[in-house]
Amino acid sequence: MSTAPSRVPQQERSRATQARLLEATVDCLVEHGWSGTTTTVVAARAGVSRGAQLHHYPTKTALVTAAVTHLTERRAAELRAEAAALPVGPKRLDGVVDLLAASFTGPLFVAALELWVAARTDAELRAALVPLEARIGREMHRLTVELLGVDERKPGVRESVQATLDLLRGLGVANLLSDDSPRRAALLHTWKRQLAALLTPESERN
Repeated sequence: MSTAPSRVPQQERSRATQARLLEATVDCLVEHGWSGTTTTVVAARAGVSRGAQLHHYPTKTALVTAAVTHLTERRAAELRAEAAALPVGPKRLDGVVDLLAASFTGPLFVAALELWVAARTDAELRAALVPLEARIGREMHRLTVELLGVDERKPGVRESVQATLDLLRGLGVANLLSDDSPRRAALLHTWKRQLAALLTPESERN
């Protein structure tokens, strides 16, 4: 008799367990920071047994890096869906920048900051995080190019896109300890106008 039907529910339960652990990990990083996020605390928050947590993610480093990877991929899919609803035309750039800016103030960004700071003095975490962040950075850059609908082979486009991401990351950090909304809104307004000029060919400006 085939056992395939019984394996499918088990695989689904396994994926559901992993998803709960990854979501709980980010929540714990946001609420408790790196030092307060233990595998025991995460397992309890996820409603998962300690044995199940160790089975899927045997170390804290494996758990947190998997969480960042999982939620980054999910957020990228959400950004694509949100951007699909934006109007075509000059106002699209403003909407894309606003969507990206929101990503640099959300829970995932806060959790990532906790890991960046901890990795400075944690060799194991740093070894796992550096290549992960490099890959996430490349994927975020490609996503931004896609959402803006620009061709980075054209002079200055790649630098303009990267400058946008660097600016949004910096504003996200500045917003971490206090509400920086007014200054943030003013800076983004100015940058949107400059970015539009940088990304629009001179022949199309007249």
